[in-house]
Amino acid sequence: MADEFDLIVVGGGSAGCAMAGRLAEGGIHRVLLVEAGATDRHYRSRIPALTSAVVQHPDFDWCYTTEPDESLGGRSDVWPAGKRLGGGSAINGMMFIRGHAWDYDHWAELGADGWDHASVLPYFRRMEDNERGSDAWRGTGGPLSVSEGRARYPITDAWIDAAVSAGIERSPDLNGRSAEGVDYVQTSQRAGLRWSSAAAYIHNSPHRQRLEVALEAQVLKILVEDGRATGVVFSQNGQQRTVRATGGVVLCAGAMNSPRMLMLSGIGPAAHLAEVGIPLVHDLPGVGRNLQDHVGTHLVNEVDAATLNADVKGLRGAIQVARFALSRRGILTTSIAHAHAFVRSDPHYPAPNLQIAFAAFAFDLDAQGRLVLRDKPSVSTLIGLMRTSHRGSITLRSADPLAPPVIRHRLLGSDEDIDQIVAGIGIARKIMAQPQIARYVTGEVRPGAVLQDAAALRDYVKMAAIPLYHPVGTCKIGRADDEMAVLDPDLRVRGIDRLWVADASVMPSLPAGNTNATAIMIGDKGADHVLRTLRDNRIARNAA
Repeated sequence: MADEFDLIVVGGGSAGCAMAGRLAEGGIHRVLLVEAGATDRHYRSRIPALTSAVVQHPDFDWCYTTEPDESLGGRSDVWPAGKRLGGGSAINGMMFIRGHAWDYDHWAELGADGWDHASVLPYFRRMEDNERGSDAWRGTGGPLSVSEGRARYPITDAWIDAAVSAGIERSPDLNGRSAEGVDYVQTSQRAGLRWSSAAAYIHNSPHRQRLEVALEAQVLKILVEDGRATGVVFSQNGQQRTVRATGGVVLCAGAMNSPRMLMLSGIGPAAHLAEVGIPLVHDLPGVGRNLQDHVGTHLVNEVDAATLNADVKGLRGAIQVARFALSRRGILTTSIAHAHAFVRSDPHYPAPNLQIAFAAFAFDLDAQGRLVLRDKPSVSTLIGLMRTSHRGSITLRSADPLAPPVIRHRLLGSDEDIDQIVAGIGIARKIMAQPQIARYVTGEVRPGAVLQDAAALRDYVKMAAIPLYHPVGTCKIGRADDEMAVLDPDLRVRGIDRLWVADASVMPSLPAGNTNATAIMIGDKGADHVLRTLRDNRIARNAA
């Protein structure tokens, strides 16, 4: 490995792979991608149904633990973070959803100029190779494969019909013109295999000669000299290395680790850095603040119909393995959900506030708290709150660069949050009561049919609410007069030259739905911002 590159990308996750791949495309810049995890070329990552075998597995997941959450009765949750090249896209549930146009226009209102829906749409289109084809909203020919689900059950069709019967509009494409209503889930897969950001932008890139990837390389700090990012120090194979970057450093370590890395490098809230004994390089109070995550709970029903739960056993399971081997179809291709709807529980909301996601399977928890498929044929409906009220924080545990971050967050930030989820349970139950699917339902397992009044359901939500593993916002884009804004709209760290952040941490607020597609878009679009800044700097130098 060389000791100097034009650009160094720190973090090979969903956004980082997109960033590194695009930066290398022009054939001008020599790019180093530094990733703390191992390769994603492992069968557990590639086979979609093995998501539950990699999430909370320490070989694939950093398995961070939150501080006790008083809104959940003092419970601490494990928050996953991908420990493989591809980051979250190497271990997630593979649901591909962009969010609502309102979300991005709201970003612009919050100070993220150039990140409104009209500005991000061309990047969503250029990054995808959509199995449904291209139009004014969707793209084909891009690096990221977007596919239809290959684990289809008739009960999923019945659920969609029931949702329409319950008054939810049938959307022809929730990633297209109509981002409100009900539709099948699209997945980040190609030919029945997970198609991570690493597969899209790194492994299959024709520009690899300009891109070097360092795996199992833990960045310890970003070097800043005279107010400018000049390189990184990382540990690999028990040895410490310093690599310089003539053009700058792009931080893509995710919503939990990008703020951690800035603070380890002396960039962040001065009081906190003094508290943990890190010399201050630049006081930036917003680093690690504004943490947000989606929160939700499940409706689980037992059914008298074919579901994935029954198909994993005995001869049926053997047939499914053979089906996957021969045609890359069947239950081994399953994503975390098969159909979903975006709805408003009240018309006063400016955009859908709930995601209702249906899966033709259901889990229980074993004695160790691990997910296990239920023995009986069952289905589950996730009720997810899209815009939560609380803002948490990421801070340092110590000056030790290998120490995990401190995650402080309230999943249920207000009574209104709880009431919205309770309303969502009502919507999910209304769907299950429609004749198209009710004829298959034999019982309600969770919350349980005895829980009907609002007070009891509110108590249930406080007990059963879970994080949806979509942390964002800890290095947000914002206006120059916003003291909590870490970045300008070109993703440049305020007060530090040639240092950018591009990942889920830059989002000022949560978009609706699963956030992986948005994180990849940020990496893809962010590369143009980095290249534009380098071009402007070069023009300014030549004119001087």
